[in-house]
Amino acid sequence: MMAVRKTGSTRSVRQSVTIPATLVPEVRRTAKEQHVTMSRALVALAERGVRAEVEAKEHLKSSYNCFLTETDPARKNEAGKDLIRAIFGKDCIAEDLIR
Repeated sequence: MMAVRKTGSTRSVRQSVTIPATLVPEVRRTAKEQHVTMSRALVALAERGVRAEVEAKEHLKSSYNCFLTETDPARKNEAGKDLIRAIFGKDCIAEDLIR
């Protein structure tokens, strides 16, 4: 069941969710640290996750464009490594682990 409530210019949607038991301690910890309810902690964590996903997509797009437009071989190589890291993660290139 979903109820819609309008508050000012922001619209909220009441939504019931089930979270895995393994996440409950982390959500409780976050709620306690921020002095908020579990519901508010879930919203804060969801907002942080959405922001992180948007930033990751922007970084991927930027890395891709940089790689495509770079003409200097050495800088193109570095741009290529940055693109690989954006796709597969920071620890995907073996030489990064050695440093």
